Amino acid sequence: MSLLAEYNLPFAISFGLMVLALVLQVIGLGDFDFGGDVELDIDLDGDIDADAIEVPEAGLGGALLTLLGLGRVPLMVWLMVFLLLFTVVGMGIQLFAADMAGAPLYPWLAALLAGGASVPATAVLVRPLGHLLPQDETSAVGLASLVGRRGTVTTGKAARGSPARTKVRDRHGHAHYVMLEPHEDASIIHQGDEVLLVRREGNTFFGVPLAERKLAPMS
Repeated sequence: MSLLAEYNLPFAISFGLMVLALVLQVIGLGDFDFGGDVELDIDLDGDIDADAIEVPEAGLGGALLTLLGLGRVPLMVWLMVFLLLFTVVGMGIQLFAADMAGAPLYPWLAALLAGGASVPATAVLVRPLGHLLPQDETSAVGLASLVGRRGTVTTGKAARGSPARTKVRDRHGHAHYVMLEPHEDASIIHQGDEVLLVRREGNTFFGVPLAERKLAPMS
């Protein structure tokens, strides 16, 4: 049975897409990287709505993504595993149909059956795979998780109504740049001061200087 046969067209396409994704990764254009530690600097002052990049942690959508295994490996890895399974399962279905009924199924019917079987199979396979891959690519965090972290004012001084750019590292050690105002109305936080982020309103964080709370210096 040939992959290029007309009745295997959906699986030939999926195999081609998988090879293309693999080539893009090899030449460095894919969306995941298995290299060393890289500092991720995210500037929340830009035109992009930072709230849009928050990772859903609960609800039906988050539960569905977890069930499919999408949070365990990079998206490109998940897609490549799915395409490979879709190709193999689809050709197996056509081979079985040809042996049992004397002819393969219609391509769209075989594709539907293969897709239905490949999605849960992919979810099962990526679970152990996620433990083997470096975790840097799944370390995105939501803005809310930065509350309670320590940071340093990098540009200007922060006053009520006049936020200053502040660098804060998330639990993975990645650097984020946020706009920060003092928590206390009369407080002024100067450039170079270390702060504790205590709350957030939209894209603006509010913090207190570490000296005010007599906290240990940031390590």
